[in-house]
Amino acid sequence: MTRSMTAFARHEEQTEQGDLTWEVRSVNHRYLEVSLRLDERFRPLEMQIRKLFADKLARGKVDAVLRYKVPEQQEISLEMDLSLARSVIENCDALAMMTTRPAPIDMLKVLQWPGVLKADTLDQDSLNKTVLASLNHAIDELITTRETEGAALQKMIEQRCDDINTIAIETRQRMPEILAQHRERLLTRVEELKVNLDPERLEQELVLLAQKSDVAEELDRLQNHVTEVQNVLQRDEQVGRRLDFLMQELNREANTLASKSINTDTTQNSVELKVLIEQMREQIQNIE
Repeated sequence: MTRSMTAFARHEEQTEQGDLTWEVRSVNHRYLEVSLRLDERFRPLEMQIRKLFADKLARGKVDAVLRYKVPEQQEISLEMDLSLARSVIENCDALAMMTTRPAPIDMLKVLQWPGVLKADTLDQDSLNKTVLASLNHAIDELITTRETEGAALQKMIEQRCDDINTIAIETRQRMPEILAQHRERLLTRVEELKVNLDPERLEQELVLLAQKSDVAEELDRLQNHVTEVQNVLQRDEQVGRRLDFLMQELNREANTLASKSINTDTTQNSVELKVLIEQMREQIQNIE
């Protein structure tokens, strides 16, 4: 199923240990890039969180925010890490001995040192499990949104493919008429100029010109690429890079058709093809 890389998901969990809210946004990106904003108490989970994203997503720039609210009625007692506090004070004393004007140690700042004071009443292991489970739900919601957006993109691309096929069929059907008209114009021009040319040599030149103007192979490749785009869209895998490559191939054939054009109608068709291909290319940049 085709997935877009642009999506948003929000998942909330209300527990006895507090309220958790995950907000996850993703936009298009060449690779998977995850940016996290976490409460410090959940920082040890960072590697597990990143793995969850890597297991379920292949591409996209992802911004994930975890908001945590402690229950208002919960009494939180503070526990002091005496070993860490002692180490902080000893280091302050050591620095004081290195100067002639030592400042007194501010005990409040010692208490504010990261890790010296800890809230001890929460079951952190249980809370961590809830955080990861909640994130799983948020990622699943994100994927669902991506698939919904992807379905819309797929429909648009398939419509453009149909339009390209229509132009290719019309161009193929008109080519014999266009070549015949071009041949007549050249013969008329030769007669007007009253130039004596060897009929056999003139016929050879006309045949050569017709060969140079023949776009049957380009139309074949164009339609083959369109068929491949339609097939790729049906695959249940990451298809963005493959589709991007096919857009390059389609654009190459459209350019060749333009360079071989000998008629305003085929020139206009080439322009229309380029517009359709560019519209698809812009949208494919957002497909995972």
